[in-house]
Amino acid sequence: MDLQKQQTEPSRQSAPGPAATARATGLRASDADRDRIADVLRDALAEGRLTADEHAERVEGVLSAKTVGELEVFIQDLPAAHQDRTGPAYTAAPHRPPAGEIPPRADENVVAVFSAAVRKGRWRAGRRLHAYAVFGSVEIDLSEAIFEYQQVVIKAVSVFGDVQIRVPENVSLRGTGGGVLGNFEVTALDSADPQAPVVYVDGWAVLGNVEARPKRGKLVADILDRVQRKVDKRLRKHL
Repeated sequence: MDLQKQQTEPSRQSAPGPAATARATGLRASDADRDRIADVLRDALAEGRLTADEHAERVEGVLSAKTVGELEVFIQDLPAAHQDRTGPAYTAAPHRPPAGEIPPRADENVVAVFSAAVRKGRWRAGRRLHAYAVFGSVEIDLSEAIFEYQQVVIKAVSVFGDVQIRVPENVSLRGTGGGVLGNFEVTALDSADPQAPVVYVDGWAVLGNVEARPKRGKLVADILDRVQRKVDKRLRKHL
């Protein structure tokens, strides 16, 4: 591929396609998404584009909205909704890690047999974690964990048991699995930061329960620290 072709291709790919837009609008809304829409509505009220009653009604709808698409409805008739964006609001992570990227051997096993096992607090998350709940319960809380790797795989197996997995709101979360007379539920989550960790949950629930979802109000500090280190590095180069 010649240089001229490389320079022209990004311009054709800069705008997100219909499939990417559909994925973004179907994502679960975060508190940051609601705050963004509320700010637009507040500005519209100040500019006289909305009456006080219209503003109050839309804010009430924003608080009860569950997806990004539902939020966008409340500003679709306002100028802010039609401003050009430099790129998609979200970066979709793949549903599975690349083949051979994650070793098959677990860095840690959390097992509960007729008992309970908990992994939470400030701990270092490896690349692979196996959780087994047999007539017991396992809790894996990553909301305060240190992510040393961008991709983390959690294999969760529940037999007459319960496995609960919680992740920070600013990571991506993916799930592949199923239930046999049981419940396997993973709430998909996309981070706006392409360098954010991605947590993959797979496994089975046999007459049991496996559930993974974000923990409201919890963010990975490591992502913010990484951004600050990049800024500091660039500043040192210019000194």
